[in-house]
Amino acid sequence: MKAAIILLSGGLDSATVGAMAQERGFALHALSFDYGQRHVHELAAARQIAEALKVCEHVLQTIDLRAFGGAALTDDIDVPKDRADLGGSEIPVTYVPARNTIFLSFALAFAETRGADDIFIGVNALDYSGYPDCRPEYLAKFQELARLATRAGVEGRAIAIHAPLVEMSKAEIIRTGIRLGVDYSRTTSCYDPDSDGLACGRCESCVLRMKGFADAGVADPTRYQRDASLLANVQMSARESK
Repeated sequence: MKAAIILLSGGLDSATVGAMAQERGFALHALSFDYGQRHVHELAAARQIAEALKVCEHVLQTIDLRAFGGAALTDDIDVPKDRADLGGSEIPVTYVPARNTIFLSFALAFAETRGADDIFIGVNALDYSGYPDCRPEYLAKFQELARLATRAGVEGRAIAIHAPLVEMSKAEIIRTGIRLGVDYSRTTSCYDPDSDGLACGRCESCVLRMKGFADAGVADPTRYQRDASLLANVQMSARESK
């Protein structure tokens, strides 16, 4: 089996990408980051997903992006809730500057040390939140950087960046994961969970997740803080808007 690096956040997207990579025959080396994020509960989810995928190894890298701040996930800035303009053109305050560039750079180093020619990342450009480092054109440019900046690339063995979810809707991602046996109860998406890890149900990431499960016709296994009847109304509205 060929070795591949998987950036594993603990969310449903990266869990699905991991299952897709395994279906393609890759032996996975998982890389997660403790970067000072307020939703640190995702790291426990990443460990569970890594165990479920039976990865070759799971490396947790610590980077303190709170030293820079500037984002709701790494600074004392409120996470926006109950936004009416999901998918708008304005870059939201939950965008962490250069985060995917930092993560992919570490993944390149990890890939070279493991002899891996492939890196998998779960970015998505359809149900995404306006992040500039989730776009196909960004990934194409990073692919070029990987060719120029690594020994593997210089020697003609370029490391490929795979983003199989980039043009999929959240519902399509969930249906794919269900087909591959992904246990989404292990995953978390909330930007602002409580101390017990319960999802807020109101941030943009939670709403996109809820809508994805509703559109896919799949029961949402997420543990939310909000009343179940409110969540049912959100999911019903999502279905009616299809």
